Amino acid sequence: MPEVLKIRKVIRSKPTLEGAGVHLRRAFGFAEVPLFDPFLLLDDFRGDEPRAYVKGFPWHPHRGIETITYLLRGTVEHGDSLGHSGVIGPGDAQWMTAGSGIVHQEMPKGDADGAMHGFQLWANLPAAQKMTEPRYRDVKSAVVPEIVRPNGTRVRIICGELDGKQGPVRDVKIEPEFLDVTVPAGAEFVHRVRTGHTVFAYVIDGRASFCRERGALAYETEGANYFDFPRSPLVGNTDLVLFGGGEQLVVAAEDVPVRFLLVSGKPLREPVAWYGPIVMNTREELRTAFEEYENGTFLRRGRHP
Repeated sequence: MPEVLKIRKVIRSKPTLEGAGVHLRRAFGFAEVPLFDPFLLLDDFRGDEPRAYVKGFPWHPHRGIETITYLLRGTVEHGDSLGHSGVIGPGDAQWMTAGSGIVHQEMPKGDADGAMHGFQLWANLPAAQKMTEPRYRDVKSAVVPEIVRPNGTRVRIICGELDGKQGPVRDVKIEPEFLDVTVPAGAEFVHRVRTGHTVFAYVIDGRASFCRERGALAYETEGANYFDFPRSPLVGNTDLVLFGGGEQLVVAAEDVPVRFLLVSGKPLREPVAWYGPIVMNTREELRTAFEEYENGTFLRRGRHP
């Protein structure tokens, strides 16, 4: 029998402001490197009022990373220095490889009720691909496979493979998996993960027990540990579970359904030099990137908008 994954840490996401004033929750970021290698950041941007998000993320540069945007409600209009522009909507994803450098903007808009809900994940690029040519993978909801298991569990596969079906995003160096999983109350989701990969789950609705953990779970927030509910084994909405050793994920939805993002990837184990939207391997590379941005030589292709 495969060994069930161990829970390494449970993290409560933290409110923060980004872009031109977007209210969001950060599940992890700079302070957690290298715990999440090869991933750098996960933001959950949701709101019921446009004033919380409408100012968006105006023109800004990226180099050395990939950004993965996944949307549940509302739309995001995007444009970039290569001349691309478009809109992603509910169920769509955008996998952007910034590579050697790109300047882009992302402007969220609410649905008919004024609501917006989406996520952005940053993945590091290996040193050998830091200066690769930028590119987009635009993934429309219609091409994302959905698996429905006999117990009613539904899984959308953006990247990775499950039950013989493969997601549309492929050929990524870190061998990532990105699944949107919904487990009905009283059901269990069991999934084999790759040995040695970094694996985490971020709960976006409901609550569940993870990996048959029955004791109280120690949460980390604002640098302190505390216990959520007395002797509670459940992980709830906007909480993240980082796993340690093991080969098999087990998630049990007990009294209510649970929905979560399941993400995994192969660690790079390389040095990280990170400031703002640019992530390189050395401080010298980082300094060069910002100098190039200031003097107008940052882009290898396209032009600054």
